[in-house]
Amino acid sequence: MTTSHPDDTAAREHLWSLVKDIRFAMFTTHDAKGHLHARPMTTQNSRLDEDRSLWFFMSRRSEPVAEFAADPNVNVAYADTDKDAYVSVSGVAQVVEDRARVQQLWSKLAEAWFPGGVDDPDLALVRVDIVHADYWDVKANKLTQLYRMAKAAMTGEPPKDMGEHAQVRMG
Repeated sequence: MTTSHPDDTAAREHLWSLVKDIRFAMFTTHDAKGHLHARPMTTQNSRLDEDRSLWFFMSRRSEPVAEFAADPNVNVAYADTDKDAYVSVSGVAQVVEDRARVQQLWSKLAEAWFPGGVDDPDLALVRVDIVHADYWDVKANKLTQLYRMAKAAMTGEPPKDMGEHAQVRMG
């Protein structure tokens, strides 16, 4: 895979293009003992905001909220195996009190989890400020990938031209 370290708008837009249609992400926190815990969460924003943040709705009483209150460093991982696109986002999480943003992001799906709607007292709006992200975007079709892997196995050299890997720094 080609590796690059882009920090421009195009790289950020490509990062977002990889995650915007993936319904669920694995949201990882550290517990009090330092163990990692990942849970499926739905990213609420439909575009990467100017502030380069990801938004989630969570229960105020949930373990993830308690865990990132103690250690705000989190990871959000996305995988689209049909498109061979993978993204790992490192960021800083916090609960944000922003009624206008809650209303902007609200959906019927969220209502299933929070029957009290935008005024549900258990509803926490969580923002993850992206610090760093890695993405892997395999451009070759499955048949080409298999051919390149078989060739690599026969030659003993790692497969080449399997796709793009990039690191995007937001800070």
